[in-house]
Parts: sequence; structure tokens; C-alpha cells
Amino acid sequence: MSPRVRILTLVWLTAAAAAAVVIGATLLQSESSNASDASDLPEGNPPLVLDLGLRRDHEARELGRGARLYQEGNTEAAARVFSRYRSVDARVGQALAGWPSGTLSQLQALAAEQPRNGIVRLNLGFALFWSGRKDDALAAWRQTRQIAPDSLAAVRAGDLLYPRFASGLPVFELDRPRGAAGRHLLAGVRFQRLGRQLSAQREYDEAVRLAPDDPQALAAAAVARFDKANPSAAFSRLGPLAQRFPRAATVRFHLGVLLLWIGQVDEAKTQLRRAKAIAPRDPLGREAARFLTRLESIENG
Repeated sequence: MSPRVRILTLVWLTAAAAAAVVIGATLLQSESSNASDASDLPEGNPPLVLDLGLRRDHEARELGRGARLYQEGNTEAAARVFSRYRSVDARVGQALAGWPSGTLSQLQALAAEQPRNGIVRLNLGFALFWSGRKDDALAAWRQTRQIAPDSLAAVRAGDLLYPRFASGLPVFELDRPRGAAGRHLLAGVRFQRLGRQLSAQREYDEAVRLAPDDPQALAAAAVARFDKANPSAAFSRLGPLAQRFPRAATVRFHLGVLLLWIGQVDEAKTQLRRAKAIAPRDPLGREAARFLTRLESIENG
């Protein structure tokens, strides 16, 4: 598979990720270590990533509006929104909306005040990178994963530290939840969609405890162990499941998805075709078919 097709595939997989993270990941692939002069610095303002989870309160809605204004380049309006609140997310937004005046010092002070807050450390990394301090930015993103491993911030930091992989993490696709194990699988999917990978893993492991021979539960527990620093933690579980459950579409489908995530597109297509052949009319079979159609359009585009 050509490098162009591989890159387009990863772009397709990252379409739902924050645009800021994609930009940062691209910049990290540059050959320079630390910027030597102003011409080496990234253009525009640093990205802004907040984590409002499932909040629907007034402040959360306003902070979301401020983040959208910031992304649109209307930093003055964004700053006015953020200045009305004193939460950590609001203070992060306000610091970045004032870029470059005082942004770095404000985020450094906030990181000292909130040493376990991943969102603060993640955005501090953006400010450091945009200031030409690439090595310090990388250190901040590594710290993000260490201090807040069960968070959206950790997921986004992983995107930046491992830009050769698709952004985000693969989320388990649940087919037909059944009984108590099914409730834990549903809970795990919800956690994964919020970026809380460790919480999802605990739910999936509980599903395995309740249904130790259920290929869905076992596949979910494997998917939740996908870590860009160590992809083998997931593959070492999914591979044996393919032998144990040769007619389980969920195993083949998720093996294909994980292979896509690491850019092994040809191998992924093989697994997706098998999932489609096993269960052509089931939801996972149809989803595998959609993946294959999209891959074909990329290759022919």
C-alpha cells in the first residue's frame, strides 16, 4: 500500500478528532527539535482542548461556545466568555485566548496549582510547542498521560506523542448486549467515548467475569487495552480469540479496526472481509462493509 493511501486512511480515521490535535501531530513529525528562530515557530494560535464530558449546565454550554469562538479565530470574543468563570477549564481557555501575552506563565502557574489536572498539562504543552520549546512540550504531554491516565487529556496527549497512529482510540462496537454482562459492555462503550479508557477497561473486565466465554466481552476487554505506547497489549489478546472463536464477527471486525489504527491497511481489510463474510446481515457485518467501501474509495481517489 502506498504511503499516500496509508496517510489518507489515517486522516479518515481521525476525522472526528479535534483539528488541533491533528495539526499538533503533523508538526511533531518535523525534523527540528527546538525552534531556533521565529521562522521555525508554528503559525497562528495554539490549539485549545477542554474536557466538558457530559456536562449540560450553563457554564459548560458557555465554555463550549468559547472554545468554538477560539477555534474560529475570534479570540477576543472567546476571552470574554472565559473571563466570566473561574473553573480550571475557563482559566485554561482565558490563558490561551490571550496568546501570546502571558499565556505560558499563566498555564505554568495553573499547572503548579493543579498538578493532577491533565487538561492543564495538555494545553501547557501546546503553549510550549508554539513557543518553540518542543522538548518541553513533549515532556508536558508525557506527564499528561502519567498524571491523568483515565482521561480525554491522556488520549489527546497520546495522539501527539505517537502521530504515526490514527488519532483517538478505537471504541468497541457493541452488537447485541445481553444480561448483566451486556450492561457492563454498554457502560464501557460510554466511558470510551468520553476518553476514559481505564474506566472502560474495568467495565469490560467485569463483563468477562460474568460471561467468560462470551466473544463480545473478551473482544471488548482486548480493545480497551489498546495503547499507542504498547499496541501488543491488545493484539496479544485478540489474536488468540480469532483462533478460539473462528465464527465470531466481533473478533475479526475489531482486529481489523485495530490494524487500521496502526496503519496496517492491507491486513485490516483481510479481517474486515472475514467479519463481513461471517455475518453479512448483522450490524458488525454491515459496518465492516462500510469500512471496506470507504477504504476502496480512498485507494481509488
